[in-house]
Amino acid sequence: MMRTCDFCWRLCEIKEGRRGFCGVRENRNGSIRTVTYGKVLAAAADPIEKKPFYHVMPGKKTLSAALFGCNFTCSFCQNHDLSQKDSPLFPAPWKDQEPTDTSPQQLVNKMIECGLSIMSYTYSDPVVWQDYMLHTAELVKQADGINCMVTNGSFSPAASQRIIPVIDAFNIDVKGDEAFYSRWCSGSLKPVMETVEKICSAPGKILEATTLLIEGIHDIEDVFQLGRQLREAGVQVWHLSRFFPHYRMEDHRPTSERFLRDALQAAQSCGISYVYAGNSGNLEYAKTRCPSCGREIIGRRGYYVHVEQELMDHLLLGLCIHCGEKIYGLFR
Repeated sequence: MMRTCDFCWRLCEIKEGRRGFCGVRENRNGSIRTVTYGKVLAAAADPIEKKPFYHVMPGKKTLSAALFGCNFTCSFCQNHDLSQKDSPLFPAPWKDQEPTDTSPQQLVNKMIECGLSIMSYTYSDPVVWQDYMLHTAELVKQADGINCMVTNGSFSPAASQRIIPVIDAFNIDVKGDEAFYSRWCSGSLKPVMETVEKICSAPGKILEATTLLIEGIHDIEDVFQLGRQLREAGVQVWHLSRFFPHYRMEDHRPTSERFLRDALQAAQSCGISYVYAGNSGNLEYAKTRCPSCGREIIGRRGYYVHVEQELMDHLLLGLCIHCGEKIYGLFR
């Protein structure tokens, strides 16, 4: 009997005994299940800035957790060993590295034992193992913790209704225009932007967008047009990151600092309040400045964060110490 998976925009119709596009959602005995449920491949403490989140608890650490899987096939995937079906870890069957069977409660216990209060669902794409993420997120909430999701954002409408209420902060990869998604990702921009708009309009939710810039494929006009779309959707934080050769694009040249600089200028001209650079040697691009007075609020050197205590006291109130402007983020 055919069943529909409602985890992502694809809405795969799956025959009995078969799997959907992602390879981890299976029709078994007439019901759809996640074959990787509880099989944790990574769980480690990271700086929250590594996700990247620059407006969520600066300087804190998070427990980063991942199961296998993704519903895109990006040629430049930075974590293909944990996400792509040509990975030796692809669960058909597991090879080379056995996952650790971990219940949601055990994962939350690990977070608490590490002295942490932030859980990040990351590395692969949690959209395809959202049942495990949501069960864990409920327990994190019970422990007065914070839930963060790093995702491509291609939710189904039903997934948006399930996920947005229980996740506090999202970092969504917004990769390019529709043609870019079609050629390089086997995906679509449309469901991603629909998710972005829903999160931006949801009270109390934090969203940071990230775009990996591939010089020679993206151009400055692409950045400008994408920035306008993000701004209209309500995005206030945008990370532009330099590409380095990886996965199926090892023959493509790295993105230059000059292209990154020009892209940042284009992004800033779109009216997005906070624009940052990733994989850059220029530390100025990582500073958080007040969008009103322009004064520095948070300094960063790599994953090291410097915030003076007096400034942090104001940040806890969500305010710039210099002019009183509201600063976007989660700082409690």
